Amino acid sequence: MARITHLSADEHRLVAEAVTRAEQGTDGEIVTIVTERSDQYRDAALHYAFAAALAVIALAAMSPGTFEAKFGWFSNGWGSDTRMLLFSVLIAETVVFLLVRFALAWVPLRMALTPPGTRARRVRRRAIQYFKVGAERRTEARVGILLYLSLDERMAEIVADEAIHKAVPAERWGEAMAALVDEVRLGRPAEGMAAAVARIGAILSENFPKTETDRNELPDRLIEL
Repeated sequence: MARITHLSADEHRLVAEAVTRAEQGTDGEIVTIVTERSDQYRDAALHYAFAAALAVIALAAMSPGTFEAKFGWFSNGWGSDTRMLLFSVLIAETVVFLLVRFALAWVPLRMALTPPGTRARRVRRRAIQYFKVGAERRTEARVGILLYLSLDERMAEIVADEAIHKAVPAERWGEAMAALVDEVRLGRPAEGMAAAVARIGAILSENFPKTETDRNELPDRLIEL
């Protein structure tokens, strides 16, 4: 599947219309956010680079004869000096560190080598950050909810405000998440978000049905960061 970096105007419209429809039956307020990725994962690149450099030292410790032989290529067979041997190990680990670090400057490779658990935690953390800014306690009845999609990770999160969190068990959002992830895997993130919004709206309408005094307190549009 081709890498998706942003959504088109039509896709934005599709999600916004889904939010508007979903909110017609509930006092709940749905906020949708999509982003290219939730973190740069530069620390993962450094971890791999340091591990590769340490591996050079470990190999030198386990097989010093190999390093002495390699060093002999540069000393014209005159033998090895301990200080020069240590210096050659230092040079080798520096070169390996830089090679790995620069290789992982390529984002797709860095993303692929970042453990799934790390990516999931970063996506969750970023979703909570955006929720606190854009939805938490922004409605009078504390009925805001965020649907967050991180494209590069192909992961999503649902974060709910106080009243929703108390009334709706977390497992109830599983169907909405499944609908979203299925479409994202097929390269249709907007369709996935629209499907998830419809399911979120159905759950909210059960617990927070529309009242006459309800007003639209949060934007329906898709926010792309």
